[in-house]
Amino acid sequence: MNTIIAREFAQYEKAFEVAIQSDNATLLEVMNYIHLQRGKQLRPQLVLLSAALTHGITDKTIQTAVALELLHTATLIHDDVVDNSPIRRGKAAIHEHWSNKVAVLVGDYILAQVINIIDNLRCAPITHVVAQMGKNLSSGELTQLHAGRSMWISEKQYYEVIQLKTAELFASCAQVGAFSSMATPKQVTALKNFGLHLGMCFQLKDDILDYSDSEELGKPTMNDIRDGKATLPLLIALERALPEEAETIRQLAEDIAQQAPHIDQHEAEEDIKAFVMRYQGVRYAYKKIEEHRKKAVQALNFFPDSETKQALLDMLTYAIQRER
Repeated sequence: MNTIIAREFAQYEKAFEVAIQSDNATLLEVMNYIHLQRGKQLRPQLVLLSAALTHGITDKTIQTAVALELLHTATLIHDDVVDNSPIRRGKAAIHEHWSNKVAVLVGDYILAQVINIIDNLRCAPITHVVAQMGKNLSSGELTQLHAGRSMWISEKQYYEVIQLKTAELFASCAQVGAFSSMATPKQVTALKNFGLHLGMCFQLKDDILDYSDSEELGKPTMNDIRDGKATLPLLIALERALPEEAETIRQLAEDIAQQAPHIDQHEAEEDIKAFVMRYQGVRYAYKKIEEHRKKAVQALNFFPDSETKQALLDMLTYAIQRER
């Protein structure tokens, strides 16, 4: 957490704790479990820094940051149910720890709380952004599910999915932070564009990390393949390989996703990792990250140099260089 917003971030944390309180014992237990699993909190920091970069952080900024983080949390809970993902940030996912029913209902409750918080703000631009964000997240998941019926999507479809599911959320965080501080339209647009490209960098790096050998990721590597999802490093490697080899790898990936009993799962995953590295799929993904990094920096060039602007650039660097 950046020190220049330390006081305001502490206010956000208190507001978040208030937002997850409940008289229902099961709901409170799950919400506290979620609270302990929170990651680096990049999205609420992005809301706060975007407001700070324009006309200053307000109580509206704090509440908006809470709402966006809750919206993100609810979608993760529902996504884990849809994907049947057993782990979230190194611990059992909600549906795994409790049940699918509990996970879906808790996700629904959180979404209702988001509506309540946004309604109390009485700010039409923020309401519009949050509502659109909810639609984008669901649309992204549906696009991925539809395209993934055969597992294999095009590079264009891949970008559409990660923009809807990840990048648009970062863009919304920056946008609502600016709206909460009464920023000018040009300031809002610049921050929205920064957030969009920051989000693209973040998701591209996430997909690269799926091919990592690190044990500190907080989730299993090669998880996307197990879920029947092909991401950019593999898609590009398949394009570059000879047709016969590409077809062999496609079949191997499908066997992993279907947990086919005739293959050695670990050996098959290592074969796919080696294939991706051989055809420089990860290197290509890093090239795309660099393209979005430049666009993110360009968007921030609208603002004069300051500690706050540097904090946002540091966030961009972290998203690209992180190892988990």
